Amino acid sequence: MNFKKKTLKNGLRVLVVPIKDAPSVTVMSMISTGSEYESKEKNGISHFLEHMFFKGTENRPKSIDIAKEFDGMGSEHNAFTSNEVTAYYGKASYKNFEKVLEIISDMYLNPTFPEAEMEKEKGVIIEEINMYEDLPQQTVQNVFQKMLYGDTPFGRDVLGPKENIKSMVREDFIKYRKSHYVAERTLVVVAGNVSSLDAFKKVGKAFKGILSGKIIKKEKIIENQSKSKIEIKHKKTDQSHIVIGVRTFGVHDKRLPILRVMSAVLGGGMSARLFQKMREELGICYYVRSSINDLTDHGNFTISAGVDKSRLDTAVSGILGELKKMSENLVGTAELKKAKDYLIGQMYLNLESSDSLAGFYGFQEILGQKLKKPNEVEKELLKVTPVQIKKLAKELFVDKSLNMAIVGNVNSKESLEKIFHF
Repeated sequence: MNFKKKTLKNGLRVLVVPIKDAPSVTVMSMISTGSEYESKEKNGISHFLEHMFFKGTENRPKSIDIAKEFDGMGSEHNAFTSNEVTAYYGKASYKNFEKVLEIISDMYLNPTFPEAEMEKEKGVIIEEINMYEDLPQQTVQNVFQKMLYGDTPFGRDVLGPKENIKSMVREDFIKYRKSHYVAERTLVVVAGNVSSLDAFKKVGKAFKGILSGKIIKKEKIIENQSKSKIEIKHKKTDQSHIVIGVRTFGVHDKRLPILRVMSAVLGGGMSARLFQKMREELGICYYVRSSINDLTDHGNFTISAGVDKSRLDTAVSGILGELKKMSENLVGTAELKKAKDYLIGQMYLNLESSDSLAGFYGFQEILGQKLKKPNEVEKELLKVTPVQIKKLAKELFVDKSLNMAIVGNVNSKESLEKIFHF
């Protein structure tokens, strides 16, 4: 699976992933901006701005004009905002490549940010915030992030607080776009049934009006945890939702493949250790999963579960017990092979479409990683050894590094503090 990358004279990066005989093509514009680039006062603006790019351009004055053209091709189109990346994409038949590219570039280059639409969208985003606040599985993740990084860009929610959303004005969007939506911070990915030469030429023409600017650096993260932490957000729920985790490292760390395999041993599928322990053996939860959150300069490894309040202590002890085993015992040959095969199989299943391939290569490039093909990622995973996993587990799973966030009908930390250690 080949790719070609080029930096145009104006500083815009273009990445093309040709997929011979594919029925579709995806055009994705990715920008190095997100909640970690925001000030406290403007927290939430990256996500709000993402919404506003769909509200009209100089060539398509209303949101319905954009939607009609996408729908008229039977296309898929969407956008997303994360801590470090904001992206917009359209996916359609390869025959409509030029049309999709033209719409995506028009949204990027010529947004109008109508004030009436902006005021209406404030209500939409506030309801989006309300929706996630009503989902304890999501809320507990936000509590965990804030516990780890506090009142810094790294601990704030991508959506921002409601008071920020209510106070934003059109000039905020214009100023933020001017400094962040520039060639030096932007990547355009084209994946699908296209030729590289044709794609480079057409992207260059479509984005010829892109602004130039400086590369804005994020605030420097400070990692200084010296003891375990527990944070509880009281909420009347039938379940207590917990996240137990530790700080890890960013995407450039050579230990990332080891962490990925270790995570798969613990939480990769229904035969993984956590599922077998928590659901099959103890019968105390419906969902339990392990996750890796890896960004450019920091990361964390977490285990999430939902349990009855009365069985919270049992759940915490069960999870910590499985982590302790990782640091004390070598993973067996058969179990290690299964975990690697799980990761590799999932990776290839998730790369069956042009939009998933655009994301696979696009995220590597926008986060400053060395671009790797799927078979190269596979080779890295296959090299991981039981000794490496045990060594990493010993480094990560120590008492002072533990963190736990809980959302539910729980009032006291006392009993939990007594058992929250290895």
